[in-house]
Amino acid sequence: MSQFDSAERLGRSGQVVARCLDEGRPAFVGYYSVGFPGVDASLEAMKAIVEGDEGRGADIVEIGMPYSDPLMDGLVIQRANTKALARGVHTKHALQAVEAVARLGAMPMVMTYWNVIEAYGVDAFARDLAAAGGGGVITPDLPADDCPEWIEATDKHGTDRIFLIAPSSSEERLRMTMQASRGWVYATSVMGVTGARAQTSDAGPVIVERARKADPTIPVGIGLGVSNGDQAAEIGSYADLVIVGSALISCMKSDGNDMATDLSALRRLSGEIASGVERSRA
Repeated sequence: MSQFDSAERLGRSGQVVARCLDEGRPAFVGYYSVGFPGVDASLEAMKAIVEGDEGRGADIVEIGMPYSDPLMDGLVIQRANTKALARGVHTKHALQAVEAVARLGAMPMVMTYWNVIEAYGVDAFARDLAAAGGGGVITPDLPADDCPEWIEATDKHGTDRIFLIAPSSSEERLRMTMQASRGWVYATSVMGVTGARAQTSDAGPVIVERARKADPTIPVGIGLGVSNGDQAAEIGSYADLVIVGSALISCMKSDGNDMATDLSALRRLSGEIASGVERSRA
């Protein structure tokens, strides 16, 4: 059995992670921007990420909501989100994606900035996400010690709340952030924005070790930089979740003009990442 046994701390998404760990591997989280290159096309892309290659794909889909002023997103995700915004993508489309991913049998989660949640209505966002089958929300710009309204809403509707920790986080802030989280914690292994990298960061094992010392009762995921199966295996050897985003979106090269080729590439990469995750604890 995994070392995580508190259903309250794990929430819905953390229980998925615990099941993966019980199988001897970390969880694979695949990020994709809803609305790129179109709403229907993005749903097909998320399906490809879940299906992967030979039935091996993502356990959790992180559904990115386009935002006009992203703080954390690199160029690949920024470009995808800019095109989605230009095509009129809104919160309703993210909830549509949540329902679609849930039907596929994977755990859907949403990544969004706080202004989007505030504009929609804090309680309403947590309520509607839960009703659509969503496991929780990743909020990259929301400090865990300055969101009582969000804590209340997510507690009320059973929605997981995923906060971020970074190599620069003090021990006090790291501990506070982890204790405020439910589901799992997103650890950024590098300082800076998202994007696939040729090499993973040496800071990854350090931030995960620090996080586990601060609070061993909740899983820790690593994002920023994974672009292939070998990197996924490397990160999966010490992290509870392996998070991949820019590399997956980069498979969609044709802007919707050759979806068959793009989706085939996406399935191959998703399968490669899943295979790397599977062998990471061998």
